[in-house]
Amino acid sequence: MPRIPGRRERLQNIPVDGPKKVLLAAPRGYCAGVDRAVVAVEKALERYGSPVYVRKQIVHNIHVVTELEKMGAIFVEEVDEVPAGAHIVFSAHGVSPAVVNAAAERELHAIDATCPLVTKVHREAVRFARDDYQILLIGHEGHEEVEGTAGEAPDHVTIVNSPDEADTVVVRDPNKVVWLSQTTLSVDETMETVRRLRDRFPNLQDPPSDDICYATQNRQVAIKKVAKDADLVIVVGSANSSNSVRLVEVALEYGAKAAYRVDYVDEVKQEWLDGVKTVGVTSGASVPEILVQEVLSELAGAGYADVEEVRTAEEDLMFSLPKELRQDRALGGRRD
Repeated sequence: MPRIPGRRERLQNIPVDGPKKVLLAAPRGYCAGVDRAVVAVEKALERYGSPVYVRKQIVHNIHVVTELEKMGAIFVEEVDEVPAGAHIVFSAHGVSPAVVNAAAERELHAIDATCPLVTKVHREAVRFARDDYQILLIGHEGHEEVEGTAGEAPDHVTIVNSPDEADTVVVRDPNKVVWLSQTTLSVDETMETVRRLRDRFPNLQDPPSDDICYATQNRQVAIKKVAKDADLVIVVGSANSSNSVRLVEVALEYGAKAAYRVDYVDEVKQEWLDGVKTVGVTSGASVPEILVQEVLSELAGAGYADVEEVRTAEEDLMFSLPKELRQDRALGGRRD
């Protein structure tokens, strides 16, 4: 179960000049790719029993990982830590062909829970590499998603970490260059990086469609609308969640007087609320709603019981389970 506030003194209801309220951003929380990945681990445990191994964190959220560990999932860094012949789930962030091959060599039963929107970027990388383009991959070096995408065409990919790096990146042929991006970046920062790249390389080609995922964009749009009216923004999400960290940055850029990220409600500090009338609340795309509701409950006890939802989009996208689980069902596995 999630941690329950009470290990420290609860937030105090300190009077401020004017009514207190919460602006609750929507959409927030789980996206379709995260939901699919988490359910994939749960279904794998149901069908095959414990343990089921997962390479890296299935999604970047400490609460989700902890809960799946309690169910019998074992998280590993690399496939060589997994016993030969075992079941392994690849995380939502995707893996390179080298990881797929390493799993096959160990005769592991692999379940690919890569988000379909990440898979789309992988296919773009393969396509442009086949046509001998240099791919400028905008993203954070070392992030699992970037490693997986770059691994599809390592001889053709150059990682661009920031707008400043766009000013110094070297290309072999300015007429044969294309940009792709990590799916969880700041939209504004990514477009600034592209602008600087295009200033240097006017023939820079765009990807066939947006690489930054719909959920990342929607959550950033929602927090932009909340931030301008918020004295404080609280983002629920883990430190290694790129899209959660970006939400804090976007909130500050668009007018929030202060913004902080927390994993759990008991990380919210009393001093953050000093003099605060309006608190904005949102969560990253890998965060279960129960964690947000715990924050809202604690804020209500501190006098912020008036909650106004600020909705900027509706989300109804759903992804089917990984094909390995669908195939098992067709062969007589458990029904979903």
